[in-house]
Amino acid sequence: MSTVAFHTLGCKVNHYETEAIWQLFKEAEYERVDFETNADVFVINTCTVTNTGDKKSRQVIRRAIRQNPDAVVCVTGCYAQTSPAEIMDIPGVDVVVGTQDRTKLIGYIEDYKKERQPINGVGNIMKNRTYEELEVPYFTDRTRASLKIQEGCNNFCTFCIIPWARGLMRSRDPEKVIEQATQLVESGYKEIVLTGIHTGGYGQDLKNYNLAQLLRDLEEIDNLERIRISSIEASQLTDEVIQVIAASTKVVRHLHIPLQSGSDSVLKRMRRKYTMAHFSERLTRLHEALPGLAVTSDVIVGFPGETEEEFQETYDFIVDHHFSELHVFPYSSRIGTPAARMDDQIDEQVKNERVHRLISLSDQLAKAYASQFDQDVLEVIPEEQGDQPGTLVGYADNYMKVQFSADEDLIGQLVKVKITKADYPINEGQVLRVISHASNQTEHTIVT
Repeated sequence: MSTVAFHTLGCKVNHYETEAIWQLFKEAEYERVDFETNADVFVINTCTVTNTGDKKSRQVIRRAIRQNPDAVVCVTGCYAQTSPAEIMDIPGVDVVVGTQDRTKLIGYIEDYKKERQPINGVGNIMKNRTYEELEVPYFTDRTRASLKIQEGCNNFCTFCIIPWARGLMRSRDPEKVIEQATQLVESGYKEIVLTGIHTGGYGQDLKNYNLAQLLRDLEEIDNLERIRISSIEASQLTDEVIQVIAASTKVVRHLHIPLQSGSDSVLKRMRRKYTMAHFSERLTRLHEALPGLAVTSDVIVGFPGETEEEFQETYDFIVDHHFSELHVFPYSSRIGTPAARMDDQIDEQVKNERVHRLISLSDQLAKAYASQFDQDVLEVIPEEQGDQPGTLVGYADNYMKVQFSADEDLIGQLVKVKITKADYPINEGQVLRVISHASNQTEHTIVT
């Protein structure tokens, strides 16, 4: 039996797609082995979101070739899509496929074995208008399942290369989404994370169907406990979407809404499609509809030309709007994007100082958010063992991380946990009940 090993760089979508590519190999009767072993085939799923992503991808490719000169080395993903020639120039790379035509990978490997000629299978992604179906019936991580619902992005923000790596917005057929969600629930998953390159844009290219309708349809799936949206833009939080989330018993109390900057002038330079007034109005509306909602966000610090005043506007906006946690990134110049050619690039030291200010603000906000739930009972799905012996760690619906004493067989189950000590990054809790989901829907009381 032939063996295959995978290495994934970059985002959740890449990790999802590696699982999908593994399914193709599995059907072709390959055995999956660790990347550090001597496999027959190596698949490196690359990232190109920053120049560092490219560099790391090249390092991993070279490492695989060095360790296993006789193996077939295949490179796929975003860096393969944007720079196939650069990758083909690395001696020892045998097959290159971008962010489409992954289903042809096995065929290319067979061709390579016969002809011994490197194959460049990368096509023009900008011409692609259809969503490529890649099935993932289960994940190696057994508690949360990702479900990819769309591909590509039409935004062309000035700092971002991703539309060139992923192409334009394409939504997955709703029937396929529901079908795969049902299959995942039947495999035992209680939580599904809707994911994509521009997840909240789902349905923009479909007739008479949108994200709100997809959420309504997913709501009907029996035994699905939680629906989490991996990321959604403020402009995609329409009144209809907010209404559906507010009425839902399954969509969690947590949304990730990328801010990037809290200054209108910076947003304009980023070519983001909203103003702070609009963002503020949407957040206010959301919090009215969903009390206790956790809103996490991404912020880019030190974008070209960012003045101290513009940074302060961002800082103040975050304080005023009570985000529950931030992912803070120093601006990283990406070759090939308009922002990389802008004047007034910010000094690294200034960027780092601003990043630290926002990270410490994020810690304060996260603690303040968690403190609202001290002594409350939350539903948690344990994911793994904790640092302390006999403990498990998992996430509540509002994305608070909780550690509590429990047996390992509760991993992946839905458990009611009382928060005994609210803190950040981790809360302490005590199990009250395991909500079992057998057909009789019983609840086991552990502690009263």
